[in-house]
Order: sequence, then C-alpha cells, then structure tokens
Amino acid sequence: MLIKIEHPYPVRSSEITPEAQYWDRRQFMRMGAAAAGLALAGCAPEDPAENSKSPLSALKTVKTTNMAGSENITAYDDITHYNNFYEFGTGKTDPALNAATLRTRPWSVVVDGECEAPGVIDLEDLMRPHALEERVYRHRCVEAWSLVAPWVGFPLGDLLKRFKPTSKGKYVSFQTLLDERQMPETARGVLDFPYREGLRIDEALHPLAFLSVGLYGKVLPNQNGAPLRLTLPWKYGFKSIKSIVRIRFTERMPMTTWNQLAPNEYGFYANVNPTVDHPRWSQSRERRLGELFKRETLMFNGYPEVAPLYAGMDLRVNY
Repeated sequence: MLIKIEHPYPVRSSEITPEAQYWDRRQFMRMGAAAAGLALAGCAPEDPAENSKSPLSALKTVKTTNMAGSENITAYDDITHYNNFYEFGTGKTDPALNAATLRTRPWSVVVDGECEAPGVIDLEDLMRPHALEERVYRHRCVEAWSLVAPWVGFPLGDLLKRFKPTSKGKYVSFQTLLDERQMPETARGVLDFPYREGLRIDEALHPLAFLSVGLYGKVLPNQNGAPLRLTLPWKYGFKSIKSIVRIRFTERMPMTTWNQLAPNEYGFYANVNPTVDHPRWSQSRERRLGELFKRETLMFNGYPEVAPLYAGMDLRVNY
C-alpha cells in the first residue's frame, strides 16, 4: 500500500494460542483468567473499540472447520490490535484506538443490480436463514505480514443466491459504510471513500468465500470490520472489505478502491502469488504475527482448490 512498511509487531511466542488448546473448548474453560485475555471463555476483556462497556457477545456455531492445517491460531490481541482500516487511521494500531465511534446496530445492507430480488435488508434478517459456522483461515497481507484467524459466519454464495442474480450478474461489488461522524478519518481523503471491492461471480460463489460476523467465537470487534465483513483467504487482505453496507451485481468489472488508486501495484484479482512482486517489495516471503522469522509465501496462500477459477489466465498480467 502507499505507506511505509512498519516493523514486525512485537508479539511474544507465549501469546500465541496453541491449536490443540483452541480446539479443546473445555480446556479453555479450565484456563480461567488466562483465557479471558483471549476472549474464548465468555469473559472477553473490555476493548476500546467495542460499542459499550460490555464484553463482546458469544456466537453459537453449528460446526468448526480448520482450513489452516496444523498452524497455530494468531493470538486474539494481535488480530484485534494490528489492523488495516483506513477509515479509522493509517497506522496498524489506529483502528483499535479509534473505532469505538462506529455504531454497528441498527445495520442494513442494500443488495441490488443485476438480480431478480433486490432490496434493503436488516442485518439480523440477512443472517437469520444461515447457520453460523467457524472457519480457521490463513491470511496474507500485501505488506508481507500474515495471520491465522478463526472467523464465524457463513458462505458468501449462500447469501448471494437468495437475491437471484441474473445472467448479466457477472461480478459482485461491495461497499463499506461512509459516515464522517462515525469515521472521522475519512475526512482526510487518504483514499477515495467509500471503500469499494469486487469479485467475479464465480469467485464470490466459491465455497471458500465467507461473510464473517464474528471472530474467536464472539461478534466482530469494530476494528476487524463489524458487523459484516468479507473473508477471502486466497487473496491479499485488502480484498476482504469491512463494514459492508452494499452488495451489487454488475455486468462489468467494478472499480475497486486500491486498483483505482494504484493499478500498477494493486490488481483487481489480488490473488496471493509469490512469483509476482509488488513494485516496492517482494511477495515471496511473509512474517506471521507472533513469529520472528519469515516463511515462504504459498501460491493462493495455500488454497490450491481455487486454481481452476483462473485456468488459462496469465496471473502475472491478471495480478
């Protein structure tokens, strides 16, 4: 992105959640006060970006799927205090400090464009038909840092099908809330707000594409994109748009924020591809939050099942 690369986040290895402990919920309950720091035992610590002084509410899920192999889940404090969310500041710690002004209820989403059943729908009505599930995904930021997060939500495709896209709906665009009262940093004009993103319809319908409403078993913290964000584990992080208020089916490729600002650096597809360097740094290696040493970046971030979506495409051109 158009900012200076920051030093690795200073995380102690002792703060990283061991995978075996995370999957054993009863052991977390026995961990007592230690688990409170990770917000998994139903007593999350107060966070400056929450809407109130109450802990974030727990979410009921029907299943948990580990899609990150044997990797450790990144510590809750790191995931919630090292963020890109320019509506609340350009520094990695700014969103956690400033996002308390975001009001996530009531919340509605406009769904329109090339579909048979457009409308404005309340968030609760949007979620009601979907059984929440928890998915552990790897994520890679274009700035060469990465994490492993346990999201709670439902498949994006399940939602999109409810609105019956027509044959002209070849793409899906997304838009973030724009409200200078709640997001005062937008007045600075760092980006052309509101933030916009987009996918091809077949990408949006892929089983890995996920709409997240929670993190670590609880509702999303504001700085992580509350109350509704996109989660695309095979693409760079800037594609996972936060605080969504509009979803639109389009016939033509939609304009997206970073692609519009710097098309030579941020392509529409933004697939994690270690063979295509960013003009200002290499994408071949990454630093996982909580780790000292860099690791090799995996093609499609280690999700080869999406490769058929791009069969026959030159991924050095369609970056």
